[in-house]
Amino acid sequence: QVQLVESGGGVVQAGGSLRLSCAASGRTFSSYAMGWFRQVPGKEREFVAAINRSGDSTDYADSVKGRFTISRDNAENTVYLQMNSLKPEDTAVYYCAADPSYSGIIKGRSNYWGQGTQVTVSS
Repeated sequence: QVQLVESGGGVVQAGGSLRLSCAASGRTFSSYAMGWFRQVPGKEREFVAAINRSGDSTDYADSVKGRFTISRDNAENTVYLQMNSLKPEDTAVYYCAADPSYSGIIKGRSNYWGQGTQVTVSS
């Protein structure tokens, strides 16, 4: 099992940047593909980005390509989401997810989720 704790959310003006972190417990972090999702009240949770276990393959939602970067540090059991050129429509609760399968992350089928961190982008 793995436990996930997100941090780094906050309020930022449009055009600004934030870096989210997700710290994972346990000694098997490198066995999990990792991903970031976001959810706005009243809407379904949506995929943002994913990274494979070794960190050499990533995927992004079209809405964040070129602005967001996912990365991981397996020695620190942490996955990051660098968010640049933020827009008001990026406002959401951001969740970190872990799954042994990369396709599981992409499809949002992970059994392991963090508690979420709020990101608010003001116009």
